[in-house]
Amino acid sequence: MGDHLRYKLLHRAQSPTSNLPKPLFQGMDVVGLKKRGQGIRSWIRIDRAGNSQVLEMDKFGIMRRCELPARDLRLLDPLFVYPSTLLGREKAIVVNLEQIRCIITADEVLLLNSLDHYVLQYVSELQRRLMPRMTSSSSRSWECESEDHPAKQEMRRAALMRETDMFSGSSAADDLPFEFRALEVALESACTYLDTQATELEEEAYPVLDDLTSKISTLNLERVRRLKSRLVALTRRVQKVRDEIEHLMDDDGDMAEMYLTEKKERAEGFLYSNNVCASVSAPVSPVGSPPTEKIKSLDKTMSLGRNLLVQPPGSDSETERVEELEMLLEAYFVVIDGTLNKLTSLKEYIDDTEDFINIQLDNVRNQLIQFELLLTTATFVVAIFGVIAGVFGMNIQIDLFDEPRAFKWILITSGVAGIAIFLAFILFFKQRRLLSL
Repeated sequence: MGDHLRYKLLHRAQSPTSNLPKPLFQGMDVVGLKKRGQGIRSWIRIDRAGNSQVLEMDKFGIMRRCELPARDLRLLDPLFVYPSTLLGREKAIVVNLEQIRCIITADEVLLLNSLDHYVLQYVSELQRRLMPRMTSSSSRSWECESEDHPAKQEMRRAALMRETDMFSGSSAADDLPFEFRALEVALESACTYLDTQATELEEEAYPVLDDLTSKISTLNLERVRRLKSRLVALTRRVQKVRDEIEHLMDDDGDMAEMYLTEKKERAEGFLYSNNVCASVSAPVSPVGSPPTEKIKSLDKTMSLGRNLLVQPPGSDSETERVEELEMLLEAYFVVIDGTLNKLTSLKEYIDDTEDFINIQLDNVRNQLIQFELLLTTATFVVAIFGVIAGVFGMNIQIDLFDEPRAFKWILITSGVAGIAIFLAFILFFKQRRLLSL
């Protein structure tokens, strides 16, 4: 036995890989860990023509593709809980509206892939709107198909009115840019989602509140408490979406920042004109310009182009386009404000129900106090008989004890006196309004 153990120890000491540490994640998928470490996620890409495809990209790839900082991508991460946000950047619009988390550029939409119904509906709706313009008959059929939801019908009616205005205008205004179509579908999806939740909560809350007013029980109070918690959370989300839309409408600079197609065309036109001017005015000389002069001219060109891109809209056409975006946001602001008013009305109804229940409980409490007051008064009157019985039970020689009917008259007198005292107390309490008998 000892020789066998000595042989095993000697063989392990001579092995070249005996001192190497074993892998920490032995048997696990190293490629999967690497992908999770890099933050690779599935994205749905929708281009200007409505074509969609699924992409697997990591965080750094998205940052390079859309030129966004990492803090903006954290808003789209489903692992973090951030409120609804609309951000306009240099070459992209970051949208975080409830279930819709996407990045909108001038050429494409990158949407986080999910099996949620509203995400799939966003993709199908955006693809449908990117198709060629519908005729008036198809527009009417589209409006009839939207009768299933009041908020959705109102939003689509506003979109139809806007398209009708563009058709009937003398200037034959162009349709909305690609980024605004994608933004409009995201706003419509978010508003429809929130309004659906508000409607479901409203349909569930009113019967529960009616049951609570008819019968106050622990079960009904617990149900109302849960409904109120859901109402507060939903109101906070709706209020955040409303504040984001209102903030965009109040700031012309933020709205002008969202014109991605216009900024892209302006940049391409500026670079094209700069190249043409450079090619026309370039002197023919065998000696090239020094590298420092080339760098200075390039920096001057880039700074001039950047100033042209970020300048606020000054012409009348640009101002009208900002007003068109403001009208687009205003249509959904009205819808989300209606949802907020619906939730506010429900909260007021819950508060009124709570006040009514508190009044009922106060009434019951007052009745209990009055009953306790009557019981205390009756106890005081009965105590008088106890005192009299105690006096007559003492071993004292009194001439009154020799009378046969003395005790009976004493009991009658004591009873009449007790009743008189009890009635006197009741009259006193009624004069002081302590009893409502």
